[in-house]
Amino acid sequence: MGLGGTAKKLQKVTDMAEDVYTRLNDLRDQIVEMRETTQETSDRVDRLERETAEVRALVEALAEQEGIDVERVTAEAHISEAEREEPVGGAGTEGAEADADGN
Repeated sequence: MGLGGTAKKLQKVTDMAEDVYTRLNDLRDQIVEMRETTQETSDRVDRLERETAEVRALVEALAEQEGIDVERVTAEAHISEAEREEPVGGAGTEGAEADADGN
């Protein structure tokens, strides 16, 4: 009986080892795929950044030809964006000023 019990235990350990080996291989494949995807994404981001810089240079050159102040337009865009992102409670300070003025 002792030999049979040992054989069962060894088979159980072997089955568990095979399961771990299979899972490790699956994990390794997933990591390789993730690395490839990350590299592709990085390459794509680099390309988009270069293209954006080229487009910006073209737009700035065209704006300069037309006499448009690019820095002013950019600043106004940032201000507008910040105002849209301002929390609803931010308008409360304007109301307090209006109340102090009697309006």
